[in-house]
Amino acid sequence: MNENNKKSNNETDIDKIKEMGSLNVSNGKHNIFCLTIVGEIEGHTALPEQNKTTKYEHVIPQLVAIEQDKDIEGLLIILNTVGGDVEAGLAIAELIAGMCKPTVSLVLGGGHSIGVPLAVASKKSFIVPSATMTIHPVRMNGLVLGVPQMLNHFERMQERITDFVTSNSQITSERFTELMMNTGELVTDVGSVLNGEKAVKEGLIDELGNLSDVIECLNNMIENKG
Repeated sequence: MNENNKKSNNETDIDKIKEMGSLNVSNGKHNIFCLTIVGEIEGHTALPEQNKTTKYEHVIPQLVAIEQDKDIEGLLIILNTVGGDVEAGLAIAELIAGMCKPTVSLVLGGGHSIGVPLAVASKKSFIVPSATMTIHPVRMNGLVLGVPQMLNHFERMQERITDFVTSNSQITSERFTELMMNTGELVTDVGSVLNGEKAVKEGLIDELGNLSDVIECLNNMIENKG
């Protein structure tokens, strides 16, 4: 590869990181696609420009393309999210869970609210010791009608999230609900904050680990696939 081609590829990689928070790593042991999900998950409503967001209309086609690309052997998902749109986040999580290719997630910093389903959606999940998982009930901004139908809607939405998390991790529905409805930990909220070690102990995340552990795991999954 000549210098002009190298420069062009580097510029393309930088553009991908700036615009999409993603990078296709093709000069390692295996061809791995790195996708970052950071800040707030932006759904149908655009968030203010100063907010750091991950847009679901960007991530969804990327996941489809990754699954279809014969050159990409595995997907690494880096998570540091403060939550966001529940429907959009769950849609992304369902796509990740339905992929045939090896997928591994790593939680850095935090996995807040809808970040929990996103973390457990991969075939193997890791969390660094200093990161946290925040579990709390579904909440909604804006006008909320105080009628039974609205309460039922919240309950059904929460059931969807709970079912997804418990189906893709080792935590039970009863324990997840208990942590979610905990009133003795957060000062102005209901829920629980689990550090890395506690998240693994509860069965929410598979293993404690760092970047090298995650890449090693993903390489092994690629080599042992099928």
